Amino acid sequence: MGAISKIHHVQADRIVVDAGATWQAVLEATLAQGLTPPVLTNYLGLSVGGTLAVGGIGAMSSRHGMQTDHVIELDVVTGDGRELTCSAASNPELFNAVRAGLGQFGVITRAALDLVRAPERVRRYQLFYPDLASLTADQRRALREQRFDQLQGAILPDGSGGSRYQLEGAVFYAGETPPDSNAVLAALSDDRKTAVITDLSYRDDALAFAKFEQLLRSKGQWSNPQPWLLTFLRGSNAEQIAREIIEGMSATHIGPFGRMTYYPLHTRAFHTPLVRMPDEEIVFAFNLIRIPASDDALTAGLLVVQNRSLYDRIRKAGGVLYPVSAFSMTQADWEDHFSPHWPPLRDAKRRYDPANLLTPGYNLF
Repeated sequence: MGAISKIHHVQADRIVVDAGATWQAVLEATLAQGLTPPVLTNYLGLSVGGTLAVGGIGAMSSRHGMQTDHVIELDVVTGDGRELTCSAASNPELFNAVRAGLGQFGVITRAALDLVRAPERVRRYQLFYPDLASLTADQRRALREQRFDQLQGAILPDGSGGSRYQLEGAVFYAGETPPDSNAVLAALSDDRKTAVITDLSYRDDALAFAKFEQLLRSKGQWSNPQPWLLTFLRGSNAEQIAREIIEGMSATHIGPFGRMTYYPLHTRAFHTPLVRMPDEEIVFAFNLIRIPASDDALTAGLLVVQNRSLYDRIRKAGGVLYPVSAFSMTQADWEDHFSPHWPPLRDAKRRYDPANLLTPGYNLF
């Protein structure tokens, strides 16, 4: 897809790009006009078409949903060779099947995407907690009170076999006057003396993951197998399920540079039909971002097996997969995952890819 990566034009409310363009290229083009997509992935080396095929989640998703919620129009080549344009008003069935449709119905070739005014600067807060309960309580409060423009969190290895519990939030601002940190952090229960507060330009903040990429490349770990597991937990039992899984994890399961991410989201911000979420107002993203220290195939295989076991456990507790994960799903798994959308998906497959040519590795059909 890198061969089709042109930025076509930027307008006040939208950008039109080829699907092979990276989100970094999109951001550079929009920032030149003082604009930005409403949701950016943490890693901007991903392609537009790639993230739209699964959803596209990022630090701004707690307020603005998925990247697929901000698509205006798509050009698609279907499995039977047709070139079609689709949107909410034109070919809406294809539009709703292709967004987060795992590449099953068509190849996205071009996208028109929403834009908003870009913030000038970001004040980023890294807050630390002694346990999962206090982290969860403050994350819920921060989400409810809309304390942050970006809200995420993680359980990090502390280097001695234990864990550090982190809330990461960011507030956007303009000019040279940053937000009042005392007001932003009022009544939160973090260990304030360990808090890390930094100010960055919006661009530098968006590109921060590139430094982590450089670190992993310098240590020869960027290309190692990384068997991630990405899920959404029900808000009503997220703390319990996450705690049980965390207690069963060892540092070797995650790797010295890995983490478990854990943070709340309002489901009302998500509107793409095929982005599946637990049926509750608040859900928690819970992800095992495994970065093993070696490329040992046996270890990677064992972690994939563990992912399957953990998914079954999470699904039984009402959680849902974010389908960027390393383990195999059966057709029955997918039918359960996409219910109640499964019958129209099956019909769309017959209509747009009757020979089952596209992205067979997911084993949907």
